[in-house]
Amino acid sequence: MSHLHCPACQGELDSRSRETTCSQCQVRFQIRALCPTCRQELERLKACGAVDYFCNHCNSLVSKRAVVFEVSPLAGN
Repeated sequence: MSHLHCPACQGELDSRSRETTCSQCQVRFQIRALCPTCRQELERLKACGAVDYFCNHCNSLVSKRAVVFEVSPLAGN
């Protein structure tokens, strides 16, 4: 899985949660996990400390290495 970067300042973002704040510029972002095949939002499955992804549209598990992350600023920034 590649690292996500802040679109404003290129600081590194944490992709483990759906929302994150850039530690450098303090802008808040929403992070969406998308299916690499159909670009639909993936469901996050958390169990025993591991995170897996499932595409309801393709009806298949998606490897976390294949997930496409989309970063967008949250309203109110």
